Amino acid sequence: MNQSRLDPRLDPPLDTRLGAAQQRRAFWLKHLHQWHWISSALCLIGMLLFAVTGFTLNHAGQIEAEPKVVSRTAEAPAPVLAALQAREAALAGQDKAPVPVELADWLQREFDVDAHDREAEWSADEIYVPLPRPGGDAWVSVALDNGQTQYELTTRGWISYLNDLHKGRNTGGAWSLFLDVFAFACLVFCVTGLFLLKLHAGGRVATWPLVGLGLVAPLLLAILFIH
Repeated sequence: MNQSRLDPRLDPPLDTRLGAAQQRRAFWLKHLHQWHWISSALCLIGMLLFAVTGFTLNHAGQIEAEPKVVSRTAEAPAPVLAALQAREAALAGQDKAPVPVELADWLQREFDVDAHDREAEWSADEIYVPLPRPGGDAWVSVALDNGQTQYELTTRGWISYLNDLHKGRNTGGAWSLFLDVFAFACLVFCVTGLFLLKLHAGGRVATWPLVGLGLVAPLLLAILFIH
C-alpha cells in the first residue's frame, strides 16, 4: 500500500506539484511554439500557392485560357535518321521504347527540347515523342523515311501552369519530392497547432466548438450533396 496515502506528510508539497506541472506545461509550450512557427514559415508560400490555385481549379470553367501554339519543322541529319531506322528495325514490332541518344542530342540542339530518358512511340512510319509539361503540352514526330521532323509546343498561360503545379501534373521527380516534404511540414504545422489548441483551450471556450465545426461542415456537405 502506498504510504503517502496513509500519511499526508509524505505527499510532496502542493507548491512543488504545481511547480512541476507548470514546468511541464512551459516545456511543451516552448517546443510546440518552436516547431509551429518553423513549420509555418516553411509552409507559408506553398500554402498561399495552394490556396490560390485551389480557387482557380475550383473555377476553371470560368477562367478562360487562350492556348498559344508554336510549330517548327526541321530535317533530321543523316546519321540521326540512320540510327532511328536501325533502332526501329531492332525493335521487332515493339511500339514503345526510349528515345535514342542521337535523336535526343539533336532535338536539344535544334529545338532546345530535352528528350533524354523519354519514352517514344514507334511505328514503321515515324517516331512520336510526347513531351507533356505543366501548363501546356509538346510533342515531336520524326518521319523514318526522310527525317522530316515536326515540333509543336502549346502553352496555356501562368494560371494553367500553377494549376498543374498544384496537381503535380507532368512536373517531374524534383517537384514530387518537394510536395512530399511540403506535405510533411504541413502535417507538423497542423499537429503542433492541435496541441497548442489543447493547451490554450481552458481559457478559450470556443476552441473545440470551432474545431468541431471545421470537421462537421465538410462532412455534412459531402454526405448531403456529393453522390
